[in-house]
Amino acid sequence: MKLSILGARVIDPSSGLDQITDLHLEAGKMVAIGAAPGGFNAVTLIDAKGLVAAPGLVDLSVALREPGYSRKGSIASETRAAAAGGVTSLCCPPRTKPVLDTSAVAELILDRAREAGHSKVFPIGALSKGLEGEQLAELIALRDAGCVAFGNGLDGFRSTRTLCRALEYAATFDLTVIFHSQDRDLAEGGLAHEGATASFLGLPGIPESAETVALARDLLLVEQSGVRAHFSQLTSARGVELIAQAQARGLPVTADVALYQLILTDEALIDFSSLYHVQPPLRSRADRDALRQAVKSGVVQAISSHHQPHERDAKLAPFGATEPGISSVELLLPLALTLVQDGLLDLPTLLARLSAGPAEALRLPAGKLVEGGAADLVLFDPASSTVAGERWLSKGENCPFLGHSLPGAVRYTLVDGHISYQG
Repeated sequence: MKLSILGARVIDPSSGLDQITDLHLEAGKMVAIGAAPGGFNAVTLIDAKGLVAAPGLVDLSVALREPGYSRKGSIASETRAAAAGGVTSLCCPPRTKPVLDTSAVAELILDRAREAGHSKVFPIGALSKGLEGEQLAELIALRDAGCVAFGNGLDGFRSTRTLCRALEYAATFDLTVIFHSQDRDLAEGGLAHEGATASFLGLPGIPESAETVALARDLLLVEQSGVRAHFSQLTSARGVELIAQAQARGLPVTADVALYQLILTDEALIDFSSLYHVQPPLRSRADRDALRQAVKSGVVQAISSHHQPHERDAKLAPFGATEPGISSVELLLPLALTLVQDGLLDLPTLLARLSAGPAEALRLPAGKLVEGGAADLVLFDPASSTVAGERWLSKGENCPFLGHSLPGAVRYTLVDGHISYQG
C-alpha cells in the first residue's frame, strides 16, 4: 500500500532531522522523506498538519503475560495497548509460564505477536534455566530463535561465581546481558523505599544499598568479563552515579529507567494504595531528581514503561499482600510528554530516549526514520490531551494515572507501513 503523510513536523533524533515535511511509505518501507519519488501515487493520504511524526517508540520492558498468565494479559491485548501508546517495538521479559528459557517458548511468542500484528516483539531470554540462577540457559539456541538479550530479572544468581561464568560465556558470543541490580538479602521482605515514608507507614523498607551493592558487584563483573551490559530499572541517585562512572571508564554499559520512577516518589504510598506497589520501589524525591538529570544528560539513554498488567484481584489485598507492578504501556507517550511540559526535556531529546536510545542499547533494528528502512512511526498531536483510561486496551487496569488528563494524544501508530492504531 502506498501512503503519504503530509505536512507533519518530522523529528528523527538519530539523524537530527526536525522540520515540517512529508513522508512517503510503500511496501512497509519509508521510500522518501520530503518530495515524493517520481511516479509515486499514494492510495492513502494522512493530513498531518499540526501533528508530530517520529520513529515508533521502543519499549525495553513490556510484560505480555503470555504464555501462562492469561488472566493478567495476552500478547494480543498488551501489544494492542502498546500501539495505543505509540510503541512499535517492544521487548518482553522472560518471566512467563513456562519460563522463556527454550526456543519453543520464544517461537510461540513471536508467532502470536506476528498474528496480532499490533507491534513488533523482541523477546528477552532467560539467562538461567527456569530463572533459578543455577544453570545457564541455552543462550545460543535462544538467540537463534529470536531473543535479543538475556536476563534473570530481580531473581539474580545464587552464586557470584556462576554469574561470572555466565557473563564470560555471553561475552564470547557478543550477547547482551540485562541486569536488574538488587541484592536479594538486603531487599528481602521489603515493600517500600527505606526512609521517612516507610517508617511513618510502618512498612518494611528496601534500602538504597540493595541497589548499589548489587550494582557495584555487577559492574565489576562486567569489567572483568567484557560482556555488553544493560542495566534496567535504576531507581537511585547513587545508582546512576555508578553507571556514569562506569561509562566514563569506557565500559560497554547502557541503562534505562521506568517512566513512573521519573514522575512518582515514595510519598505516593501515604494512603497505602497498592497501585503504587512496585519492585524495585519508588524512592525519594532526591533520587527521582537524580534519575531525571541522568535521563537529560544521556547517562540513562532509555525510558521504558516496565508495564506489568495484573488482574483486579492482584491489587485488592492489603498493601503487603498485593502483587507489584503498574500497567502503563498505553500511556507511554502522554506520560512521557509531562517531562516536556515540566521543562525537564525538549521534545527531540525525549523522543531520543523513547526511540533511538533504547534501540541502540539492545541493538534493535528500530528507532529511526530512514529512507529504505521500516516504516515504523507514531503520529501525535502535542496540542491535544489524553484522558487516561477513557479508552483502555490493556487487560490490566492497575494504573494510578487513570482519570488524569495528560499532554498529547497519539493519532496514528504505523508498523511496517500499516496503521496498527488510530486514535
